[in-house]
Amino acid sequence: MYSPQVLDHFQNPRNAGQVTNADARVQIENPACGDVLELTARSAAGQFVEIRFRAKGCVSAMACASALTELIAGKTVAGAGEVRREDVLEKVGGLPEASEHAAYLAIDALRALLREV
Repeated sequence: MYSPQVLDHFQNPRNAGQVTNADARVQIENPACGDVLELTARSAAGQFVEIRFRAKGCVSAMACASALTELIAGKTVAGAGEVRREDVLEKVGGLPEASEHAAYLAIDALRALLREV
């Protein structure tokens, strides 16, 4: 049902936790399913130097959050703004249609984070 990439991000999440002395922190919840995603980040000179996540939710939500942090790490704030839901889906090797809400949650959290930096 899940791609090997989804399972890898779920079982070995990248950048899990919180950034100490974060410049920005957002928490987004999907009211339909109850998944919650928190992103914290630190930036310098318009570039993300550290980004971490904490998530409560399904396998897909955890995997998409982990993949998102890999997509954003080291990018400029402007570059992070170009990351799309399709990029997250590609990074996790696709999701079953019923689980695609997890990629929306990740992108919604990213958009909220970009308003804070």
